Amino acid sequence: MENTTKSGFVSLIGRPNVGKSTLMNRLVGQKIAITSNKPQTTRNKIQTVYTDERGQIVFLDTPGIHKAKNKLGEYMVTVAEHTLNEADVILWLVEPTTFIGAGERHIAEQLKKTDTPVILVINKVDTVKKEEILLFIDTYRKIYDFSEIIPVSALKGTNTKDVTETIFKYLPYGPMFYDEDTVTDQPMRQIAAELIREKALRCLEEEIPHGIAVYIDTMKERPDGTIIDIEATLVCEKDSHKGIIIGKQGQMLKKIGTQARREIETMMETKINLKLWVKVRKEWRDNDTQLRNFGYNAKEI
Repeated sequence: MENTTKSGFVSLIGRPNVGKSTLMNRLVGQKIAITSNKPQTTRNKIQTVYTDERGQIVFLDTPGIHKAKNKLGEYMVTVAEHTLNEADVILWLVEPTTFIGAGERHIAEQLKKTDTPVILVINKVDTVKKEEILLFIDTYRKIYDFSEIIPVSALKGTNTKDVTETIFKYLPYGPMFYDEDTVTDQPMRQIAAELIREKALRCLEEEIPHGIAVYIDTMKERPDGTIIDIEATLVCEKDSHKGIIIGKQGQMLKKIGTQARREIETMMETKINLKLWVKVRKEWRDNDTQLRNFGYNAKEI
């Protein structure tokens, strides 16, 4: 019997902070990837799954491709560049501009090494005048031979359906990889840790967030099934950071905890009792063992 459904892997790439996670959450229809207005929010490759009657798209949301400054940075770039060769379609997300910087040129060079169809998505078009969009399309067209170019606003949902349609156009026919009710391959512990990190990124000062990792110490459902108890540790690099994360009389940590608990409850559809601790691990971003402990894949470090 001939396969009538299409399915495949789509790598979502782009420089840090162009809106990749926001777009993926919009396309999948619910929140999977954490978002904040700080760069380097996404550290691991997140797989999310979109299924409808046409077939299945497995999105690989990668860390932004950038020039690395430490081992964590190098790891993130390696993950992103590996993904280019694993995908059936590449979705490259960029900002609406007529200036193409070194970062975008670096990505264009990486793309020239693959034969995968590349769809350019110009995001944040809600922030510019309509008549300027053609200029941006023309600018990007000069640096790479794209299969398609789609202007969108991930935040407002403008043209995002066109993105899904265009992806299906380029996917191969084949059976689905996941059950149709699967939305992500991330274990719940990892999603909980990422949501806590997102709240920390949003609540804290500019200088701290990159130096934060979160791991779940325990996650247990109570015997009567009414509440899940989660204990988690926020790891930072300096004693002074620890003080800022805890805040005056513990106010900041309480704020991070309250916001994270609400979101984890929504995600897991159950009551959560969340306890947070803060520890200092100096230079953890340059330590292979520490990176492995925080769930970054050893093979790619």
